[in-house]
Amino acid sequence: MLHLPHETLRSFARAIFLAAGSEAAEAGIIADHLVDASLMGHDSHGVIRISKYVDWVRAGLVLPNQHAEIVKDRGTLLVVDGGFGYGQVIGMEAMELAADRAHKHGMASLAIRNSGHLGRIGAWPELLAQRGLASVHFVNTSGFGILVAPHGGSDRRLSANPIAAGVPLAGAPPLVLDIATSVVAEGKIQVARNKGEQLAEGLVLDGHGQPTTDPEAFYASPPGAILPFGGHKGSGLSFFCEVLAGSLSGGFASNPMSPTAGRLVNNMLSLAFDPDAFGSAETFAEDVTRLAGWAKASPPVESGGKVLLPGEIEIATRRDREINGLPIDDETWRRMTASAASLGVSSPRA
Repeated sequence: MLHLPHETLRSFARAIFLAAGSEAAEAGIIADHLVDASLMGHDSHGVIRISKYVDWVRAGLVLPNQHAEIVKDRGTLLVVDGGFGYGQVIGMEAMELAADRAHKHGMASLAIRNSGHLGRIGAWPELLAQRGLASVHFVNTSGFGILVAPHGGSDRRLSANPIAAGVPLAGAPPLVLDIATSVVAEGKIQVARNKGEQLAEGLVLDGHGQPTTDPEAFYASPPGAILPFGGHKGSGLSFFCEVLAGSLSGGFASNPMSPTAGRLVNNMLSLAFDPDAFGSAETFAEDVTRLAGWAKASPPVESGGKVLLPGEIEIATRRDREINGLPIDDETWRRMTASAASLGVSSPRA
């Protein structure tokens, strides 16, 4: 396991995406998003994705230098098409549009369709919280990201379908919820596979619908499936992510008959709210702060334990990794440096 400074990885990732055809600004946005995801402990959506993104670009599944295009505009409602560009760029541009509209009208609903991988979804409520907005986001994958068995099913029918939400806090980092409706993200299975580790029980089925802890079984032929979290509850939430992010946006729900079935496509429905439009931003912030304090004051179940609010683990992980470096397993590093070499980019010394 390597530990590399995040600044080193930012420069390395920028060079890779620049060599893969992105303009300088885009290369920086993608690199920063992936490194930040790793800093926050979301390794499944961090630098492990670099080599996969390069593969997608080469296959024509992700198109560099695309921008968010407004295809429907009804004031408080916007529909944006990503043109199969990098989700980090499309997501950032779309959130800026949503923030402007929410400040103007009090709230905004924005649907993104036909975006490349949107990365760590928690980044989007964070961005809106920095603009003083509360928000909730529903995401699906209408292309080949079909990975999850519905409750009671034994094979892949749904996507991992994350839900994220965030609120600003006065004088503190925003509170951010960022969860997949599957019991584990596919990227975490890839991380375990790269490390040669077994999975915990109750996460995945093999290609014959049987429980397994072997990440290789998930990627075998026939492929395995991830389970939804909380049984019928996670499965139901996942289904409505498909409806709200996919069907409603025009980007389609998970289905092998979808027009985008041959490529990875993310769709997202974002709802942004300006607290001032509902009452007072000050009153809102004070009440959320009281709620946070009230929840954290609960006596821990375990001696020496802590009550954690959404996003607090990520903040602590970021502080640690900024000091001690980002952990990268050998297989991820091998793939990353191989992608770099194929593009004529020199790798930093590990």
